[in-house]
Amino acid sequence: MQRAHATADELAALAPLAGLSAARLGELAELARVERVPRGGDPLQGQKPGSSLFLLQGELLIAFQGGGTLVLVGGTGEGCFALNRQRQPVQRAKAITDVDLLSLEDELLDTLATWDHAVKSDARFVASAFSLVSLRHGAFAQLPCAHIEELLRRFERVHAPRGTAVIREGEDGDFYYVVESGRFQVERLVGGARVVLAELKTGEAFGEEALVSEAKRNATVTAVTDGELLRVGRKDFNELLREPLLKRVPFAAAAEKVRSGALWLDVRYPSEYQYDRLPGAINVPLAEVRHMFAVLDRTREYVAYCQSGRRSAAAAFLFAQRGFRVWLLEGGLKQAAERAS
Repeated sequence: MQRAHATADELAALAPLAGLSAARLGELAELARVERVPRGGDPLQGQKPGSSLFLLQGELLIAFQGGGTLVLVGGTGEGCFALNRQRQPVQRAKAITDVDLLSLEDELLDTLATWDHAVKSDARFVASAFSLVSLRHGAFAQLPCAHIEELLRRFERVHAPRGTAVIREGEDGDFYYVVESGRFQVERLVGGARVVLAELKTGEAFGEEALVSEAKRNATVTAVTDGELLRVGRKDFNELLREPLLKRVPFAAAAEKVRSGALWLDVRYPSEYQYDRLPGAINVPLAEVRHMFAVLDRTREYVAYCQSGRRSAAAAFLFAQRGFRVWLLEGGLKQAAERAS
């Protein structure tokens, strides 16, 4: 009978995962899918590029390019290494028995190795804010590896009792926050009434928009339950998060990207967008960016712009955190118009 998941013990036997903590192996076991290949089949057929294939159970014969064969047994010896990452290129494979196989994205393996080491090296941090799901899709998903340990060193933990307003609409931006535990509500004053925009949970971040765009806070964030937050100040945020994630591009290069298939992303108000939008641009006002994570095509490339570059910098940062390939039009439409004249 085919099973859905690997066990933590099976994962611990694999060479690239042997050094991971028990908690991290348990997380991965919940996500990792197992595929059964019947006796006589070739598991390497249709293997996706950018991933590693591991033999969990059963016996497999692999034939190398240029000659030579090897029998692998799941969970032992050479069977603990990726089938498609052998010392010699593999030409084909044949299952001697029914075999259970596990495919893991190489990017995921790199994320696991980097972050597990960084988090274990600093006892102040618990696993919750650095869960595998958070590291793949949350605030730290695109953080350059070189900055991870330094960022952890500079984080400060803050307790937020239920009902505490952590940031207030209209205030100056001073800190960037990541939710370690608890739930936090985001609300904004619209037409004199408080409108709830979102609820944030473990691994999610807030406070970046005011820091990136150098503007006032555009929303109030309040603790719905008792919670714990991690925060860094403006200087550390700019050095370790903002600048590494923002990819600036001048207008000529941006236009060339659009000609090659990228899309203009106009993050201004609809009234501005209707007045002087760039050809083919789609309108995603800055306030709506978080709602577009599940809507926009992640396989496309985007160039974000606004009038000055401030709002588009905030939008580009938000998208970059979630793994989108978004460029920032340097200086915005104002600078592009000045250079054209």
